[in-house]
Amino acid sequence: MDGILNIYKEKGFTSHDVVAVVRKTLHMKKVGHTGTLDPDAEGVLPICVGRGTKLADIIMDGRKSYRAILHLGISTTTEDASGEVVEEKPVVFDEESIEKTISSFIGEQEQIPPMYSAVKINGKKLYELARAGKEIERKARKITVYDIKIRRFIPPCQVEMDVECSKGTYIRTLCADIGKALGCGGHMASLLRTATGAFTLENAIKLHELKALEEAGQVDTVLLGLADALKGYTRVYVSEKSAKLLYNGGKIRSEFFRAEKELKEGQEVIVFDHKMDLTGIYTIVQEEKSFFIKPLKMLI
Repeated sequence: MDGILNIYKEKGFTSHDVVAVVRKTLHMKKVGHTGTLDPDAEGVLPICVGRGTKLADIIMDGRKSYRAILHLGISTTTEDASGEVVEEKPVVFDEESIEKTISSFIGEQEQIPPMYSAVKINGKKLYELARAGKEIERKARKITVYDIKIRRFIPPCQVEMDVECSKGTYIRTLCADIGKALGCGGHMASLLRTATGAFTLENAIKLHELKALEEAGQVDTVLLGLADALKGYTRVYVSEKSAKLLYNGGKIRSEFFRAEKELKEGQEVIVFDHKMDLTGIYTIVQEEKSFFIKPLKMLI
């Protein structure tokens, strides 16, 4: 069984909990997630199984979409509702001012990861240090917030918003930073991940539904194949003459493959053998007047 399951992570589960349940349900060892969701958060969590685990980093690189509730006036240790309150300030709930401030966070920026996060520094996870009562200096990381749409204002102190952002963005920290910019502080009251790359809420399944499908022998109906998970890539088909070279991860000249679209230098493509089996992700290399395909990630 190779591919990706679009799991709806429910509150109370860690991402590792979800992996453990999927392993037990499918009786498989090779299972991995595609980016941590906090226990209190819920929503889309693609789970890779079998050869699908080789695509985890590619899926993690995709854009993320979230629905969050920002609670103004209360700052917490964890920047979300699970933490201890460290400061309370009065809130001037001026919708125009709040909207203007939130909009100022759209774009490329630097964000300091929270102490309560899985980021590792010198081999130690930040949340382990935080639980031990330690706080250390963290380097800011470049992130991009592509868009923030306010869904509704919830007087006297909450705002529901949809955020589209790059990988590595902490919505908790975004909420806390918006609160600081407004002068009253704030934290993330709730979080729902609505999409990771091509995986959305619409076809996400809960763990109990996966168990029912496994018992009915129908897991394949919700398992997204490797090629389907990479549908945004141009397809290249290699002839049988170069099969041995292909399986050994060799560089293949253009006379031994055909592409469904015109190719260009540096482009990433997915490559199939003469049996129409997906073999890997390749990059296009141009040397003089000839094209080659060179392996980036083998999937066999």
